[in-house]
Amino acid sequence: MKTKAEKRYEVDLYEPIRNYFVAHGYEVFGEVKHCDVTAIKEDELVIVECKLHLNADLLIQATKRQRLTDEVYIAIPKPKYSLFSRKWQDITHLIRRLELGLILVSFSANGAAMEIKIHPGPFDRLKSKQRNQKNRNKVIAEIRGRYGDYNVGGSNQTKIMTAYKQSCIQIASLLQKFGPLSPKQLRQMGTGDKTLSMLSKNYYGWFQKMSRGVYAVTDAGLHEIEAYPELVSHYVQLQKEKKE
Repeated sequence: MKTKAEKRYEVDLYEPIRNYFVAHGYEVFGEVKHCDVTAIKEDELVIVECKLHLNADLLIQATKRQRLTDEVYIAIPKPKYSLFSRKWQDITHLIRRLELGLILVSFSANGAAMEIKIHPGPFDRLKSKQRNQKNRNKVIAEIRGRYGDYNVGGSNQTKIMTAYKQSCIQIASLLQKFGPLSPKQLRQMGTGDKTLSMLSKNYYGWFQKMSRGVYAVTDAGLHEIEAYPELVSHYVQLQKEKKE
């Protein structure tokens, strides 16, 4: 039979943290000038702010302590969810971005134990941007692949207009205007290098193969692009301008 989980308090985090720093040669004191835990060794000052949950108040409190020392940690109980999850990766990125340290405290039948997951230190923004250059390029490519702004920033659980969908609308518009065409003919009309892939994968179900290498737009596709008259007009007009 499962026993009810023992209720935890912020003070439960203190002892394992104190024991750790004492074992590493620090003098440790609780509640000094509103700091939850202070540890000092010669001129080195460490401050630890403790909470049962990681929230904005804890981060604000910790960043205020950075006015006193660079060695500031936040301490929380070890989360029950995976430390390999996207959520946890995002949390640790924020902590590193704020140049804070992170201590996780685990509780078991054998007592409490702490582990330093992140040490305080400077955040290298340039290195971070270099590591994410590929994602930056994807954002720029998506922007350049769109025509007009058909999404409302901050919206969710709604259909999002993407560069991929706009390309499908372009292909469907041209097939509607000029009838069945080959991927080569569509590319010559400006639909891009991924035309064949879009036709064959047929993600939205808008296209059908009429014969070898020739595609047409389905009734479903015709119905769907009716919702985007401005885009349809834009792509047909582009083709007219090319011919002229």
